[in-house]
Amino acid sequence: MESNQTAYYKTPIGTAKIVGNESGIISVTLIDENIDTSINIPENLENCFHQLDEYFTGTRKEFQLKLNPKGTEFQQKVWNELLNVSFGKTRTYLEQSKKLGDPKAIRAVASANGKNPIWIIIPCHRIIGSDGSLTGYAGGIWRKKWLLAHESPAPQQSLF
Repeated sequence: MESNQTAYYKTPIGTAKIVGNESGIISVTLIDENIDTSINIPENLENCFHQLDEYFTGTRKEFQLKLNPKGTEFQQKVWNELLNVSFGKTRTYLEQSKKLGDPKAIRAVASANGKNPIWIIIPCHRIIGSDGSLTGYAGGIWRKKWLLAHESPAPQQSLF
């Protein structure tokens, strides 16, 4: 059996704990402790660190990592659909439910989003309320707001 490896990555909005193995990234979660970025990064996690660096510096818009989140079949389906929400775009919970084939499953979809174990990379922060509100984000609404602002195109500068 493969053993999981863990490392820590300090982001502008908190410390992320990254867990993975040869089968892929299992989780990227925010932790309350203020831990410095790991110096000795396990080989299986190096690419994740590199791509998160690029994301936070604004040079990466799409992650290309082998993911291995643990969840029910329904949760896996919801998380896979989240991967279709492009950088800089948002989708409502209702739109997400419709994409999954059942507009009535909105609460179940929202619940599965909330259990997403791979922060940022599986972009549940891009799902918003039908009225445009930034509802329900496990990492805190302020982080969701920060991530969406980070991903939005730069505002047009005035020429005058």
